[in-house]
Amino acid sequence: MSEQVPGIKIICKNKKAKFNYHIEKKYEAGLVLQGTEVKSLRDGKGSLKDAYADIFKGEIFLQHFHVSEYTHGNRENHDPLRKKKLLLHKDEIEKLSAKIQQRGYTLVPTLAYFKNGKVKVELALGKGKTKGDKREAIKDRESKRQLDKVMKKHR
Repeated sequence: MSEQVPGIKIICKNKKAKFNYHIEKKYEAGLVLQGTEVKSLRDGKGSLKDAYADIFKGEIFLQHFHVSEYTHGNRENHDPLRKKKLLLHKDEIEKLSAKIQQRGYTLVPTLAYFKNGKVKVELALGKGKTKGDKREAIKDRESKRQLDKVMKKHR
């Protein structure tokens, strides 16, 4: 989803998601928003930094997705950290609910974007990494960086 696709405008990414979780499967979900939230997101004022999804009574809600208040909003402006309902098919919600009951699995939003004028969120089913896994990822990244530097020098 990171490559440029016509009709898609990326709002924000969760860059830490791939570092903190082993991503297994991704889902596209719609988002129920208020008017001032959509206007604020069009200005690029959203953050998925601490966001996560939670299932409550058969519905999925996005928690801690920060959408800044709209600058030209009036007293009807929205709460920046309110829970936002995600739109998925019922069978997908049931599958995700069963997976989340297993130890270590969580739903992490990785990307928020506009698709044909509608706000969408890319949810990833992820299993938390341990400290050792994170250290290994850092080591791999550093060795790749060194290799690229050497290859560039010899060209």
